[in-house]
Amino acid sequence: MALKTFKPYTKSTRGTILVDRSGLWKGKPFKALVEPKNSMKGRNNYGRITARNRAGGHKKMYRKVDFFRKKFDIPAKVERIEYDPNRSCYIMLVKFEDGQHSYYLAPQKIKVGDIIENGSKKEIKIGNCMPLQDIPVGINIHNVELQPGAGGKIARSAGTSVTISGLDGNYSLIKMTSGEVRKIDSRSLASIGVLSNPDQKNIKIGKAGRSRWLGRRPHTRGVVMNPVDHPHGGGEGKTAGGRHPVSRTGQSAKGLKTRDNKSTDKFIVRRRKKRKD
Repeated sequence: MALKTFKPYTKSTRGTILVDRSGLWKGKPFKALVEPKNSMKGRNNYGRITARNRAGGHKKMYRKVDFFRKKFDIPAKVERIEYDPNRSCYIMLVKFEDGQHSYYLAPQKIKVGDIIENGSKKEIKIGNCMPLQDIPVGINIHNVELQPGAGGKIARSAGTSVTISGLDGNYSLIKMTSGEVRKIDSRSLASIGVLSNPDQKNIKIGKAGRSRWLGRRPHTRGVVMNPVDHPHGGGEGKTAGGRHPVSRTGQSAKGLKTRDNKSTDKFIVRRRKKRKD
């Protein structure tokens, strides 16, 4: 896929950069694999706002993507590649030899008509899914399970992948894009290839209206509020927000570690690279 730029006929088209989706399926999604998706608009089950600056956005249906890929040893043909409004990468509709259809995450270089398969000791081919113990070191993989049978959790967004950097007993060493190296059970499933739509990161929205279509409302900076509304508020003239930037609830906004699940520390071989502020 390529990027689309526009002549500056209007103010909004001057800086707009979008992804060209001309090669994707232009019809409706597969009806048996979609369900209604109600927008919560940032509210919880009590109706209280828990995520600020969220609104309805464009109406959309949820595509039921199969992250488990447990239908083993039955070849499937890629029927079409589709846009999914619920995620950044594309999805593909596959049809198994027994007539069943499924949505999978679409990797790069996959084509309509390709045959893919799930199971142990399959061909190292883009789109195939197999346990980590059957995949050679250095191969790009996506949709990786953290626990066998739990469904893919790692590397599911556009243009992402991880690699197998080695073996450690019953575990495979997985190198993340952040630089972190983590041990994962070698029986966990992973799919071959790098995910599609790598140009997603180069999109420039161009106008406020497109943000509203995505469900994002305008965001007001804390420094322009009153002291009663935000810790950064108040002051005469323009102020920088104080020496210690915090959120609206007072939580530090600069480098505070909020990870509380320490039980999985034993699986982290090397920490991710620290960000330089």
